[in-house]
Amino acid sequence: MDITIVFFLGLIITLIGVIPPGLLNMSAVKISLKEGHIRGIMFSVGACVTVFVQTYIAAIFARYLSKHTEVVEILQRVAFVVFVLITIYYLFIVKSMPKHDVEPRVRSKHSRFFHGMFLSALNMFPIPFQAYMTVTLASVGWLAFDTISILTYVTGAAMGSFVMLYMYIFFFEKIKSRSFTSQKNMNYIIGGITGIISIITLINIIKDLGS
Repeated sequence: MDITIVFFLGLIITLIGVIPPGLLNMSAVKISLKEGHIRGIMFSVGACVTVFVQTYIAAIFARYLSKHTEVVEILQRVAFVVFVLITIYYLFIVKSMPKHDVEPRVRSKHSRFFHGMFLSALNMFPIPFQAYMTVTLASVGWLAFDTISILTYVTGAAMGSFVMLYMYIFFFEKIKSRSFTSQKNMNYIIGGITGIISIITLINIIKDLGS
């Protein structure tokens, strides 16, 4: 398969996968609105570095993960706990924390880069998602499991994540004067999104237990 096609397969599949508003999307928006466009971009780059690693792991172990569903089930349970904690933090803890009328300390660009890497690492969903997609692509002959094809696909996946994160930043910067982009409402948006993801994950876990 031509590596250009493999690259765009990775880009398009990941782009579609991260279209729904999520923790990374909204965090990138929040940082961009609060601290500036450049720091939002650095956060996004850091997140995409982690996506690169996660997609590479998923591609390498795609066959193993597809044959051992208990691994995916464990990842689901870990992700569920993480998102419940994040939801509680943004919906209940942040608003109860004391507010100080001081100028917030602006983090360095490097700090936001590693923040993006860390927050992206908390999201376990790309691993089973990309494992499934790579096995599916390989089954129809669109992806081979040689080193060049895997690295090309993984690079496309990382680029797809960055494109979508940048689109979110660009869109919200255009409407930043609207009331729902305030810090309080952004916290509620992030908390609501992670809450929905937690519910969906819990439903999937219950379905797996019943099957």
